[in-house]
Amino acid sequence: MKRLYGVTTAMVTPFDQDGQVNLEKVAKLTEFLISKDVHCLFPLGTTGEMIRLSVPERKAIAETVVKTAAGRVTVFIHAGTATLGDTIALARHAQEIGADGIGVVTPLFLGANDREMEEYYVAVSASIPDDFPMYLYNIPQCASNDLKTDVAQRVADRCKNVVGVKYSYPDMLRTNEYLAINGGSFSVMQGADRLLLPALAMGCDGVISGVSCVYPEPFVAVYNAYQEKDLDKARALQRIAIRYCEVLKSGSNMSYFKEALKLRGIDVGFMRAPQLDLPAEEVQELQRKLSELPQFG
Repeated sequence: MKRLYGVTTAMVTPFDQDGQVNLEKVAKLTEFLISKDVHCLFPLGTTGEMIRLSVPERKAIAETVVKTAAGRVTVFIHAGTATLGDTIALARHAQEIGADGIGVVTPLFLGANDREMEEYYVAVSASIPDDFPMYLYNIPQCASNDLKTDVAQRVADRCKNVVGVKYSYPDMLRTNEYLAINGGSFSVMQGADRLLLPALAMGCDGVISGVSCVYPEPFVAVYNAYQEKDLDKARALQRIAIRYCEVLKSGSNMSYFKEALKLRGIDVGFMRAPQLDLPAEEVQELQRKLSELPQFG
């Protein structure tokens, strides 16, 4: 089964000014990211404003990314929603359209105990083929529920297709615990952009990065330098990548991502209400700060 690795880019979702999804811009963004040599694509997650999208919209976006990528890069569709039924529908759809796998966030907003999370993931896993890979996705600061290591291990024990976890919280001790699941064969993808290099050094397979949707270059450069065993170069590049994360607010406000992409010539449209686009003066300040950073290519 395929796994995520390297620089896996969490994609933004382009909207028109009236709030409609713009699939043409989805395709153009997909092409842009592939041209920048990212290794995998991860649409429809937190960076993709997933909770503001309907199931039909998410299916259309998933189809567009998979069709545009056309096997050139690995594509895992994030299928997690607020309900089990919708999550299963999106998981099955991802398999049907030829995606390489899925990610599924923990239950959202309302509290879920360990038993409930375990059974939730087992139910999603059982709805798709055993050879269709699935990543658990833990982002407790947003989802309000934390996927403990022992729960992840129990899920992996019961589900052949659960191959790894995306962990979007900067806790390296927990990251190390995840890495020990299944005797060390469990795939761990770090979701904190700033931790790519230390995550690789610990044994993670890579990063699922929102900032790389705007500037893939520094992250790809870090990964390549690490693979070439040039740690001094990798450290220097990681410091540059962190500066990009700081300027772009590390995904705390997706309007920074969308405006920065426009500054790069990639129009990904607008935010969907209730979020608002950046005012003109903030766009100008963003442009100034980005112009001061080391440039790639």
